[in-house]
Amino acid sequence: MAAFSKLTEVVDGQPRIIDQSPLIVPIDKLAEGEREDTFNELRDLLRSYRGSLEYDRRVLLEEFRLTDFARKVVGVGSVGTRAWIALLLGRDGQDPLFLQMKEAEASVLEESLGPSEFSNHGQRVVVGQRLMQATSDIFLGWVHVDSGLDDQQRDFYGRQLKDWKGSAEIEQMVPEGMAAYGKLCGWTLARAHARSGDRIAIAAYLGNGTSFDRALVEFSKAYADQNDRDYRALKNAVDSGRLEAQTGL
Repeated sequence: MAAFSKLTEVVDGQPRIIDQSPLIVPIDKLAEGEREDTFNELRDLLRSYRGSLEYDRRVLLEEFRLTDFARKVVGVGSVGTRAWIALLLGRDGQDPLFLQMKEAEASVLEESLGPSEFSNHGQRVVVGQRLMQATSDIFLGWVHVDSGLDDQQRDFYGRQLKDWKGSAEIEQMVPEGMAAYGKLCGWTLARAHARSGDRIAIAAYLGNGTSFDRALVEFSKAYADQNDRDYRALKNAVDSGRLEAQTGL
């Protein structure tokens, strides 16, 4: 409901995604004059995506109807890929569901290990998440688009836009709390890899020494230094006028 109140407005009695270009661009603006044809195609894609869900989730999704669609700028980790949000409504205007469709490209490992066993990269991402996560988003699924707005084939995976995740407020932590939180994150990450890989082989590779621990510390320090250099390079580019910085978006 928080996302619904922030991202939508009522137009002609119907909730619509607010135009926040260039961060969020509604489909009406992207496919001007072709809304009905575009929506028929989107409904077909939604049915295909629904087919990738577990049966009980398919039944649940069938209780909602597609109301609006928009392109959304994604976070730093997905820069350069397509992402869309879909607004669906259930019994009434106060029963919304926001889905997010994110583009899935070929794995960076393919260059060394060969093509994935999955023909759809969205399915590869979904299977990986289900393997590693103790509890995945209930609407985690995938879809293939033969021809999008740019006439290109693309794979996508879908999930809820706001999937009920929580996070700790590390800014409020004392050093002891931060240390405990770090251990918890490490334990959780190790558990995820143990679910998807050969945990015995991983443990044998790491051994009882501290070589791997020290390597992680050195990598973290190097990564932090690189972030600092990147920030200073960006700031210098803005200060010199080579780049224009916009705030408040």
